[in-house]
Order: sequence, then C-alpha cells, then structure tokens
Amino acid sequence: MAFAQAGVAALSSPDGRLAIEFRTVAGHPGPLATQGRQPVSEGGQLVYLVSFQAKALIEPSALRLDLKDQPPLGQDVRIVSAMPSKVDETYRLIAGKASSVRNVYNALRLELEERGGSGRKLVMEARAYDDAVAFRYLVPEQPALHEFRLAKEETEFRIVKDPFLWALFLPNFRSMYESEFIKLSASSLSNQGGVSSTQLLGLPLLMEVPGVAWMAITEADLRDYASMYLVNPSGTWAGHWFESTLSPHPDDAETAVSGALPHHSAWRVLQVAADPGRLVESNAVTSLNPESAIADTAWIRPGKASWDWWSGSLGPDGKGAYTTDNMKYYVDFAAQSGFEYMLVDAGWSARGDITKMNGRVDIPEVVRYAASKKVKVWIWLGYGETARQMADAFPLYEKWGVAGLKIDFIERDDQVGIDWYYRVAELAAQHHLMLDFHGATKPTGMERTFPNVLGYEAVAGMEQSKAGSRDNPDQHVTLPFTRMLAGPMDYTPGGFRNVTKAEFEARSLEPMVMGTRAHQLAMYAIYQAAFQMVSDCPSAYKDQPAFEFIKAAPAAWDETRVLNGAPGEYITVARRRGGEWFLGSMTNWEARDLDLPLAFLGAGQYRAEIYADAADADRLPRNTSIVKQTVSRSTHLKPHLAPGGGYAVRLVPLKP
Repeated sequence: MAFAQAGVAALSSPDGRLAIEFRTVAGHPGPLATQGRQPVSEGGQLVYLVSFQAKALIEPSALRLDLKDQPPLGQDVRIVSAMPSKVDETYRLIAGKASSVRNVYNALRLELEERGGSGRKLVMEARAYDDAVAFRYLVPEQPALHEFRLAKEETEFRIVKDPFLWALFLPNFRSMYESEFIKLSASSLSNQGGVSSTQLLGLPLLMEVPGVAWMAITEADLRDYASMYLVNPSGTWAGHWFESTLSPHPDDAETAVSGALPHHSAWRVLQVAADPGRLVESNAVTSLNPESAIADTAWIRPGKASWDWWSGSLGPDGKGAYTTDNMKYYVDFAAQSGFEYMLVDAGWSARGDITKMNGRVDIPEVVRYAASKKVKVWIWLGYGETARQMADAFPLYEKWGVAGLKIDFIERDDQVGIDWYYRVAELAAQHHLMLDFHGATKPTGMERTFPNVLGYEAVAGMEQSKAGSRDNPDQHVTLPFTRMLAGPMDYTPGGFRNVTKAEFEARSLEPMVMGTRAHQLAMYAIYQAAFQMVSDCPSAYKDQPAFEFIKAAPAAWDETRVLNGAPGEYITVARRRGGEWFLGSMTNWEARDLDLPLAFLGAGQYRAEIYADAADADRLPRNTSIVKQTVSRSTHLKPHLAPGGGYAVRLVPLKP
C-alpha cells in the first residue's frame, strides 16, 4: 500500500497495479532536466513518479508552488513524515455513472519542511484508486506564512515517452470549452513543432502512451481555487511533457489564487487504465469531492426535457414563434412523451433584468399550465444578469414554481469565477432550483457536493450543426473518451433530420444532423446527462417509431459498462436503470461490424428492443430497422453500423 524511507514515499492502488511515488532530489533548483535522472536525496526538489503494471508512466516531475513575494515552495524540502491510510466506503449519487459508488482507495499524507530559510511547511495529500491516482498541495497554518497568495503552480507531467494526445486547444482563459479534441503527438506541441509554448490545453487531456497505458489528466474539487490548464514549455522536439498554468485572478494578473491558511489546491487527477473504456467508467472525479451539502434532496430529479431553441422554436404550424402558446405546445409534447421537463430558452426576460418579463412569454403561466400536465419548467438565464441579481431572482423563481435554471455564457474559471459556481449552486439549493451550466468550464465533480447541479455544457455540441460541419460522427465518438471523462455533458442530442455527409447543409430552422437516426438514438445511452435534452421540434418525432427509444431512456443510471471502443472510431456503452439496460453503439464515418456479448445482463431472459441502421441507411440515414427478440447473458448481438451509424437496444427483463 505505502512505504517511506529517507527522501522517498510511495503509494499503490488497492489492486497494486498503479503506483505514485514522491521523492526529493538533489541539484535541481529549476525545472527538471530533460531525462529527470536526479539521484534521490534526503532533501531537495520535490518530485513525483507514476507507474502502471510495473512500467514507468510519469518520470520524475516537479511539484512546486510559486508564492507571491516568497521563494518557491517545494524546491528545497525534506520529508518529515509519511502517514498512510485506507478508505473503503460507499456513497450515493442522485445522478452519475452509477447510483451507488464504492469508494476504495489508499491514501498518503506527506509532510515536508524547507531545509533552509524560514523552514516553511508543505503537505502533499495523495490517493491511489485502481483506475486513478490523485494528489493535491496543502499549505498549512504556520508562523512563516500569514496568507496564501499563489502566483503560479508549477506542477509538471513528464510522460515517459512521446504519447498520442487528444488535445483541446483553447484560445484564452475566458472560453466556453467548445472546441474539438485533436489527435496529435505530444512532441508536435513543442516550440520547434510550430506551436507556441503558451498554447493553452484544456482538460481533460487524453493520451495513449504506447505499450504502457491510457491516461487522462484532469482535476477535481476546485472550491476556492482556479482551473488548471496545461502548456508545453519545452522548446525542444523531444519535449513530451506538460506544466500546469492556472486561470489568472481577474483583479490581479500577478496572482492566481489567494486566501487564508490552511489552503489546499484542487486535486490533480491522473486516470489510468489499460483500455480507454475503463477511463469512461471511472468515478474518481466525484469520489475526490466532498459529500452532499444538501440535506433534503427529494426535489432533485434527473430527467429529459423538450426544448424550443434548437429547432428555431417551431410551432404546430411549422413556423418559428417565441410565444406563451408555443411554449405550451412544447409542454404538451413533453407530457405526451413522458418527459419530466420543458426548457424555455433565451428571450423571456427584460433587457438586463431577469426579475421582469418582456411580454413575449409569460413564465408563471407556462409553469402553471405545465403543472396541470405534470411537467416542470426550466428557464434560461445569462451569466451577467444572474451574477448581479440572483439574490432577488431566485426567490422569485421559486415563487413562480420554476424547477431549474440553464445559466449561459459564463466563460470563466478563475478563482472568483469558480467561487461563483459554488455560490450559485448553494443559493439555488436554498430555493429548490436545479442548475445546468452552459458556456461554462468543464465539470470537476461538484455535482456530488451540490447534486442540484445536473449538467454542464463545455462541449462543441449539436448546436454546432446549425452553423457548420463541426458536429459530426468523428466528433461524436471522440467525446465519450475526452470531454465526458470530466463528468456530465449537455451535448443536446435527438436530431431527427438525419442526412449523409454529402447532403448536409447548416441551417438554423429545422437543422440537419450528420449520421444515422440510430446514431442519434445511441447517444441517449452513451452520453451522460442528468438533464437530457430532446432537441428537435415535436413534429420531427410525430409518427416516428424510433422515437420510442428516446421516450424510454432514463437520464440517471445505476450502473455503467463500456463494452468496446477507441477514441474517434467507435464506442459501445451499456447503462442500467433498475432491472432494465440501455445499450448504445456509435461509429465514425467508417462502416463497422461489432460483436456485442451481453454477459453484463443478470440471470434469466430479456426482451431486446433493437433499433439498428436499416440496410439502406448509408444512403437514407433516417431509415431504422426495429426488431424485438429474446436474449440472455449468453447472447451475442452482431450489428452492422452504416457510415456515421448507430445501434440502440432496450433490454427489459422477462418475468420467469
């Protein structure tokens, strides 16, 4: 589990395959040398190493905090004590990959002290799970420091050899994380590779380290901290390593994070597995967050929602109309389909004032009407107005009977911005309001602490199909292995105007989507979203037998299994709710034949309702074959997926 000796402390996962080691090394006042082969010393620069199945994964990598007006903390320290522990507990999630999570890990608390100067103290906390290792800095209360003012966190990630990356390039610290994950070698990010050393990489960062492991770098529990990005500062063609950079404080460009002592960083999370599907199944991000801060959660309910915006607010006459009557039309559709919610998107409030309506849509009336149909209503808000008026607006929305808020265009994850996510979640909970963050940073597990946070966007989702070709099957089968590793993803699926690549045209009204109809159905089993959109207009689903799969699919799950897949190529996910399973397969633009063993099923027989690409779906992607058959855990399903195709199966246990 853990061991310590002079200058070394190590921690391994419960199954023994994954290990993290901390060392102090001599002769290293600055960034580590290219090969990182410094001898172990009883004092010096603090570094860490990671191995998987006895193979090196992370070479010695520096751990250092640059405190404002102070020497760097971590560059000349000695290990004072190493205290191991272990945890085996179970916690519950209202929404997630599983409803009950067994949280098993080994832990280490490493206390360090500077060898010179004022003898400042630093603590490293580490956890080793079977599918992840994580560590964070803790600066304790001490006479030598009176406050925490962090100029820069210098955490290095030195990969043992040049990995293949799926990298999210972001333009600055105020983006919406809505870009593609691009596959390339890490060495191509070096200065000599033509990319600036200041180019920001968003998290999660997925990589394949050939012959060693699949790994994703992300973070968890950001409260009172700033988001981490990665850069490659190597300046050399052999520089397959990364360094942390934090979103800067909006009021002080020289400070990233400030606060009282003790102060801890966010968790730096390394998800590691032999197969990328295991990363998708991991619950490490939520497990690294505190338990629920909301005592009564009975009012928090995941669900699907009808939505007016994506199709252009098309009404029953086929024309766009942002009116109270048209919102009632979408409420009727939700009620008829068995959906829990209807989302009224942007345009209802007065300019600059979210406590007043502008006369276009009467929100209390829509809420009243929806309640008569056993449907609840969410409303759209802009970040700026919400930040200014939420103390007055949230009690008003609770009085109106609004169920949840989609808050858009947040575009920040500095320390003040992160603090706002927590404050808004806490205030919303006081007024029984659920939340869906759009134009936002990626999730970091706060949905465990504030389970009223049901969703985050932070993805180039299906809305992109209204403007261009960015939303396509190649992207669809990359997202589960990249963006979705961080947590819930409000991609907004359900487009039923399915076309081939050649037929696709971007348009705002009645938008098209690339790929087959079965491909869109499969998203309801593959994409994790507790507040799940059914994005097209009601008429698009009218008299369409394939719509039955969407109607039946839950938005929260008891269990998740990834059966197969490779980033950018294909994926199959099976999720269980109660006794039923929902399975989804998607492929990129390559046609594909799959063999899907149903060994995950329980005992007995199941009725399989299968929605597959029809024989002509390569030319007519709306065509779907729907069959029913009896299966068991010994059955293998063998679908053929068309280019941009999919496969969706509902598995219902049969009574003996």
